[in-house]
Amino acid sequence: MSVRIDKWLWAARFYKTRSLAQQAVESGKVKWNGERVKPARELHVNDRLSIAIGDATWDISVIGLSDKRDRK
Repeated sequence: MSVRIDKWLWAARFYKTRSLAQQAVESGKVKWNGERVKPARELHVNDRLSIAIGDATWDISVIGLSDKRDRK
């Protein structure tokens, strides 16, 4: 299974909207395995992401995929 990187960032709640996730990827604030990518890039389990949000930078390893937000 694979999911678009912008969709996954939104579903994992790194960004409030999918549009914001898409803009972050396009502006280079999200790097996939150390490289700039486009929002349509397919994400797989074990991929590494570096996500810059404000002053914080998250270096994460993808352990699960979803294209939907869990409602609580």
